[in-house]
Amino acid sequence: MKTYLGKMRGERIQRARVGWQDAIWSWLGAFTGMAVICWLSSAWLSQQLLIVGSFGATSVLIYAAPESPFAQPSHVLFGSVLSACIGVGCYQLLGATPISMALSVSLSILVMQLTHTVHPPGAAAALIAVGGGASVHQLGWWYPLLPIGMGCVVMLVIAILVNNLARHRRYPRYW
Repeated sequence: MKTYLGKMRGERIQRARVGWQDAIWSWLGAFTGMAVICWLSSAWLSQQLLIVGSFGATSVLIYAAPESPFAQPSHVLFGSVLSACIGVGCYQLLGATPISMALSVSLSILVMQLTHTVHPPGAAAALIAVGGGASVHQLGWWYPLLPIGMGCVVMLVIAILVNNLARHRRYPRYW
């Protein structure tokens, strides 16, 4: 029991300080990515939902932690789209029930791990597919493609352009 509880103490680590330049590049990428998605949503796709909450978390990863495995393009795109498909399937089979929500998140994690595409916001995309309300439910099987797939592609293109403008940044690390 002592060993088990001892694991919960954690360890002290030295955190690297983020410089103001890196923070500015992260801000620029996140602002540009979300601005483009919001503009597309309001100007061209006003009848379609394009903005989902998981995009905020995706922005953190691809703009503020571009070296993270979770931020790499294959993880962002496939982890999100696969998870959204799982969420839609859970909703269509079980409705917007607590068990459907739990299944959508847990199955999306399982599938992302098995496909080596773990992207934490993907689990949020699955949860939104079940609990996102009528506007999401009306999209049905379009939800994984629009908004999830299209939004991820837009953010990835901007992440590749913005992150590589800085001399000290490189994105992606791998595809």
